[in-house]
Amino acid sequence: MGNFVTRARSTPTVWIGGVPVGGGHPVAVQAMTSTDTADAAATAAQVRALADAGAEIVRVTVNTEAAARAVPEIKARLRDLGVGVPLVGDFHFSGHLLLRKYPEAAEALDKYRINPGTLGKKRKDEAFAEMIGIARDLGKPVRIGGNWGSLDMEVLAELMDENARRPEPRPAEEVVLEALVESVVRSAEAALELGLPEDRIVLSAKVSRVPELIHVYRELSRRTRLPLHLGLTEAGMGDKGVVASAAALAPLLLEGIGDTIRVSLTPRPGEPRTREVEVAWAILQALGLRRRAPEVSACPGCGRTTSDRFQRLAERVEAYLQERLPEWKRRYPGVENLKVAVMGCVVNGPGESRHADVGISLPGTGEDPRVPVYLDGAHHTTLSGPDLEERFLEILEAYVARRFGG
Repeated sequence: MGNFVTRARSTPTVWIGGVPVGGGHPVAVQAMTSTDTADAAATAAQVRALADAGAEIVRVTVNTEAAARAVPEIKARLRDLGVGVPLVGDFHFSGHLLLRKYPEAAEALDKYRINPGTLGKKRKDEAFAEMIGIARDLGKPVRIGGNWGSLDMEVLAELMDENARRPEPRPAEEVVLEALVESVVRSAEAALELGLPEDRIVLSAKVSRVPELIHVYRELSRRTRLPLHLGLTEAGMGDKGVVASAAALAPLLLEGIGDTIRVSLTPRPGEPRTREVEVAWAILQALGLRRRAPEVSACPGCGRTTSDRFQRLAERVEAYLQERLPEWKRRYPGVENLKVAVMGCVVNGPGESRHADVGISLPGTGEDPRVPVYLDGAHHTTLSGPDLEERFLEILEAYVARRFGG
């Protein structure tokens, strides 16, 4: 099947550690720790968990001297664990002071994240120039990130004054979004003037509502050729956060806008931080942009499927894939492209099963209790009896070894 994503933007490649961003490379998945960065052991453990879940770049808060002092130890702990994921320092308010005072932290970090709107009013330009100068001298990339919760107030005031002089002023919210884009673009231009090459700059402009985010990034992509980091800030908790993030990122990614993404979910109490990584990968996989794990298509059920047998089988297949995936990925390159279908009745079951690599079509209510299995679109065998689930998993295992083991 063809690629329906239009990659119209031509951007430079920014290397963050060993991860390429932009330049036509695959969209990278980012995450952020929630530990106290000063606790090096806890932070390194969470970075490892995020990396194991699929995070390719991990951001840590560097907001205090204790946090800055801990960064080299975190990097060393990760190295001892065999984790090479790039670390990004998230700086606000005092980043220029911390980077200058703790050069070991500045060297250990693979990228700096700067929000010019949080650098204060009196010496904002000096603080920004100092951070850019450190990045330039150390060869570090920078993400210049705006956020409508922490706008550059000088830019906002300027645009609000211009708007007030219009014969028909625009709504204030439109001016806020314009100020967000303008602030990021001006900051990028300032960084370039300070000698930071364009292959060291990534931009972002985050808001927390879907239509506004899409508007802002379309405008930002029109104004600059620099790589863009996408994310709906404060997306929320649970299904709301997942749906909002998918709704915001999907249109942009399908238009070829966005080079890295983060899904900013609020974890439920006790929920692992890795959930945001899983959702980010699910979005990329659903759009056909990248694959990390085999995909299971399952029947939603209807009046023809009053038994829960197909649901239990789908759940068992999902669990089996998750259990076997670590070993499969070591032994069978490309196994993440596997597609499995578990269907529940004769209406769409055989057809959907034929579209998968491995498919099984269970009988609906009142149908003949015989279960056809399809491999690569062709009928392979028909199962029946109480052990058909085990036999199907055996067929699945054999198919994986035969197809991806060569």
